[in-house]
Amino acid sequence: MKIPINIPDIDKEEIREVTAVLSEKSLTSSSFEGGKRVQQFEKLLSKFVKSKFAVAVNSGTAALQASLYAIDVKSGDEVLVPSFTFVATANSVKSVGAKPVFVDILKDNYTMDPNDLRKKISRRTKAIIPVHLYGHMAYMDEILEISKKKNIKIIEDASQSLGSKFKGKHSGTFSHLGCFSLYGGKVITSGEGGAIVTDDKKLFEKLKQIRNHGLAKNKLTTTFGLNLRLSEINAAIAKIQMKKLPRLLNERKNNAQILTNLLKNYDIILPKQRKNETVNWYLYTVALKNRDKAMKKLNASGIGARIYYSPSIHKMPYYKTKLRLPNTEWAASHVLSLPVHPKVRKLDLARMKKILIDSRN
Repeated sequence: MKIPINIPDIDKEEIREVTAVLSEKSLTSSSFEGGKRVQQFEKLLSKFVKSKFAVAVNSGTAALQASLYAIDVKSGDEVLVPSFTFVATANSVKSVGAKPVFVDILKDNYTMDPNDLRKKISRRTKAIIPVHLYGHMAYMDEILEISKKKNIKIIEDASQSLGSKFKGKHSGTFSHLGCFSLYGGKVITSGEGGAIVTDDKKLFEKLKQIRNHGLAKNKLTTTFGLNLRLSEINAAIAKIQMKKLPRLLNERKNNAQILTNLLKNYDIILPKQRKNETVNWYLYTVALKNRDKAMKKLNASGIGARIYYSPSIHKMPYYKTKLRLPNTEWAASHVLSLPVHPKVRKLDLARMKKILIDSRN
């Protein structure tokens, strides 16, 4: 594909930093605090999102999993999650023995519907995982109000939303814990990797144990843990990527604005920023008739348009239920995500417009 849906922005700086790690033979560290570059990346991330603490792990899924362990979610508990997201959100809940309960979404930005959330709460509900999908912020004011009233913990799945904000506050920092992904297709990458941010020192200390086999500073296992550590090689890439992040976000914003101006006068549902919202434009997701036809034409022309997510999780064989989630099911049959990453040119955006318009009939 000439223009993939996302592509990492890697150059000599990352190569130089990785080469330094290899030269030092410091590929990873099992210390309680993590390796030198892991700690450097954590400081850059916490400074960027304005959180007190950050803990690097080896994937976005590991970030969710560690967060669930940190708040003691276990067998018999229920965790409320959207079905319209990547399956890792639900898988992380299953991995700790709990049950994912699927919540419908809002049509305006494809994030968790607070009204449906209220209906799904039970006496077994232990946590809520709102997802900031495509970089659009979930309705955190409403979700926080519900969680406080019911005394339910929140873990934000901010895997797709590093750099997104609402009322000046970064995604991942509205709740007890926020989880980011550094997978190769995200806004920034470390190849594989993830991170958790929090303002709670106790959770911070516990997370550092959970990512390293439950080992405390005295090398004794005092809580359950796994090997979720981020290697020094991955952290070296992540550290350089953090320094590039403001530029990458700005270039995505510019491409998204150009595409909006090109498509705004046609019968295609375009992504919108709410008042007081800053979207990172991880994906530019439209909704339209003849979605599959449009995707085939875009792909044939070398543009890596993709469908995220169809089928939705509650329709997948492992999770399949008879549950009806009308907005989720509508979105699964109408949405199409387009690339707006920094490698996309104005000419490419104009081609996307032409193909989308021609595909409507």
